Amino acid sequence: MTSGVTAMDDFLIKFFPKIHERKLHAKEDNYCKYDDQMLQLFTSSLYLAALVASFGASKACTVFGRKPTIMVASTFFLAGAGFSAGAEHKWMLILGRILFGFGVGFGNEAVPVFLSEIAPVQHRGAVNILFQLFVTIGIFIANLVNYSTSTVHPYGWRVSLGCAAIPGLVLFFGSIILTESPTSLVERGKDTDGKAALKKIRGVDEVDAEYEEIKKACELAKEVKQPLKKLMKRSSVPPMTIGILMQIFQQLTGINAIMFYAPVLFQTMGFKNDASLLSAVITGIVNVASTFVSIYAVDKVGRRKLLLQACVQMFIAQTSIGAILLVHLKTTGTMNSGLAAVVVVLVCLYVMCFAWSWGPMGWLIPSETFPLETRTAGFAFAVSSNMFMTFVIAQAFLSMLCHMRAFIFFFFSAWILVMGLFVVFLLPETKGVPIDSIVERVWKQHPVWEKFMDDNDDEKNRQIA
Repeated sequence: MTSGVTAMDDFLIKFFPKIHERKLHAKEDNYCKYDDQMLQLFTSSLYLAALVASFGASKACTVFGRKPTIMVASTFFLAGAGFSAGAEHKWMLILGRILFGFGVGFGNEAVPVFLSEIAPVQHRGAVNILFQLFVTIGIFIANLVNYSTSTVHPYGWRVSLGCAAIPGLVLFFGSIILTESPTSLVERGKDTDGKAALKKIRGVDEVDAEYEEIKKACELAKEVKQPLKKLMKRSSVPPMTIGILMQIFQQLTGINAIMFYAPVLFQTMGFKNDASLLSAVITGIVNVASTFVSIYAVDKVGRRKLLLQACVQMFIAQTSIGAILLVHLKTTGTMNSGLAAVVVVLVCLYVMCFAWSWGPMGWLIPSETFPLETRTAGFAFAVSSNMFMTFVIAQAFLSMLCHMRAFIFFFFSAWILVMGLFVVFLLPETKGVPIDSIVERVWKQHPVWEKFMDDNDDEKNRQIA
């Protein structure tokens, strides 16, 4: 919702009148008209709150289970929507964003882990990517709402922010009827309930082999009394490195810079307010449609191939956008409408390949690479890394756009090259590997990471723990 709201005149007049004045001046610097730290804080404060909340969510997941943690996330969303829609002062806006951030922190911690734990191994990638699919659907619906409310004066922005309560309600009632993860139940000593939940989820009575595998993993996990201390051990270096870098690189693709500020970016190129919001709707449609490609392909072609293909396509799209803006978008004036349309197409091509690669894989891979004893704690570090980088990008993008101008797209392109090298040399393939066999079948077989997985070292760590 935020990206469209920050482009609405009524919202700017009430909370950021200086930006609205700058926006009205035809000769104002195209790249700097939205450069305002408070406006960026309105967007980025959510992610700083989510960073902090992810560690509390990790503990809640372990102690209370995945299902209650998801329910807590929904209550934060509802409270955030109330404060945001009813805001009369900037502090109320920021408080609403912080509450949204707590919801994001709890939800992003619990949902991917829950999905990875309940999914059959042959479909784990596709099931986990449902999380990303519904994120993209939410972005698309938010863009539609913003497009519809942009002409509702003077309170259209309140309607947009208030509509965030709807997914919060869906999540709340959904968490009531949700079946808890069998792994979570067994982990908390509820073996009978865990086996019953596994039968319900699988739809069959013969689940003994999978149940025993879960029980064995939980017994090993119980030997580790301090998961955070275990994460500091040598054997945790591979999953921690991969989990954190996947999340950091996901943001360094530049996706959130584009998705947060798509309407602002398109206005910078000369689109009118409604046209810029419509362009954001178009990119939202591409985002949703392309995520289905990932659902279909992830368990067939694997994680690595999707990531590498996307690096090539994103690099071409980003450098092309940068080149066009560098040559044709001057400090003042607008861009030729034909070239502006080309930029929209390039943005769509960029969003397209992100949606079937780094978007969903950024959540899938960290959720499946940690052993059970450090899964929630390790994933909390991954989530917090994502939230920190999202905060940095959201807080800095408009200022970076002002100072770096078109070169900002070359900045993100350079990082995409680094990401491609990371996939080639450091990222193992996890397609078709049971989630509780990752250590034996992935880390111990990888030419770089195997040296961190010495059996004697692992056993010593267990004894120490």
